[in-house]
Amino acid sequence: MEGHSSVESLKTSLKWLEGLSKGMIGEELETITMEGLKVVQAQKGFIRCHFLVPNSVADKEGNWHVGAMATLIDTIGAAAVLSLIGLINISVQLNISYYSTPKIQEEVEIEAKVMAEKEILTSVVVEVRQRDNGKLIALGKQWMTTWSTSKIKLSEKSKL
Repeated sequence: MEGHSSVESLKTSLKWLEGLSKGMIGEELETITMEGLKVVQAQKGFIRCHFLVPNSVADKEGNWHVGAMATLIDTIGAAAVLSLIGLINISVQLNISYYSTPKIQEEVEIEAKVMAEKEILTSVVVEVRQRDNGKLIALGKQWMTTWSTSKIKLSEKSKL
């Protein structure tokens, strides 16, 4: 994004994640889902976090509720894009494959990486793994966009 340095974008992304994880900003669903999230590595277009799955996101069997996991995947993916372009994006397509069922109080690692940019779209892949053995829990693939008309060519606006 013009006029917005990658350092500023990264700082904004980290501040946004910290605010969500501490319940200082965001909607209740986001703050409950992100409670206790810790960013351990961040760079332009990449975020790695550690997360101890809290009791507040349990399903009736004591597992990490898949809806809460989906919210976390979507949010961490948005943070990776924010760190790259300096704008919070919205998901226009989110596809998640679930491979295992983590329990409450299990520690996981979440890694989000921007894979590609195409016009107004940005592709992000988010992996959730067990921290102790690296076993894949879930894989999210999403396309995100900002609704910035400055990125849309005049001929494309009529198609929206």
